[in-house]
Amino acid sequence: MQNYFDAMLAFVKDAGEIALKSINKNTSEIKPDGSVLTEADKRISALAHARLEPFLKTGEHLLIEEEDPRKVEYLNEKALRNKPFLWAVDPIDATRAYANRMPHFGVSIGLIRDLQPWLGVVYFPFLHELFTCDGKEAFFIQNAFSQDEVRTRIVPIDEEITNRSVFIATDGILTHFDWQSTDCRVMVFAAAVCEFCWPAIGRGCGSLSKVNLWDMAGAWPIFRKAGLEMRAFQSGQTLERISVDLFHTQGAAAWRFKDYYVLSSARNFPVLRSKLTLK
Repeated sequence: MQNYFDAMLAFVKDAGEIALKSINKNTSEIKPDGSVLTEADKRISALAHARLEPFLKTGEHLLIEEEDPRKVEYLNEKALRNKPFLWAVDPIDATRAYANRMPHFGVSIGLIRDLQPWLGVVYFPFLHELFTCDGKEAFFIQNAFSQDEVRTRIVPIDEEITNRSVFIATDGILTHFDWQSTDCRVMVFAAAVCEFCWPAIGRGCGSLSKVNLWDMAGAWPIFRKAGLEMRAFQSGQTLERISVDLFHTQGAAAWRFKDYYVLSSARNFPVLRSKLTLK
């Protein structure tokens, strides 16, 4: 386990350096699905494949990475069940924010074991903030990768919803939901790393998301250590493990969850759910 976790830390550190060195160059393009792709995405994607190759060549590991054109091929039950270890990497999450030189982007890498969350690392290079789960404990680390690191263990959190509360939502809330609340405000960052990591340290009482596997895999074991879970908006079912039927399987939407999910504590899920109405 330790060699996997060490590889994840080394990857996000080097990926973060690539992102920071490239952020002012503003070399980006629009992909066919309308999302943004930068030169840093491409370089970090290549780095992920190179760093994980020693594991992948054993035959027990599979890499699902946002910029890999072959990722759709792996979206079948046979591929998933034949590989005990599934890596999911987002070279830069919140690429549109990154392309506009906004600071709340991140590098995310998760290792799923037997289709369940296990290890996760999410790094915010511009903020020098690191979220980790080594399979036993989770930590929030400020001044990451420096001699001035401040480590705080992530423990269960269950923030009561009041007029101070913030609910972090995907930008889909603007077109698909009505938000009815007088005691909780919505903030939209268009950044999955914020939606999944920040509530784990009390930066928000929860979040609404509809994302791809690589957007949440790194944060998955982290927010669970905070006592938070992703629950399907309609059914309330908790996301416990990966299965093909959870995702769209065709085209640009492949590996995107079919449903919206609310991230929250068990107590707050019905409270937050009641404030959301599908249009």
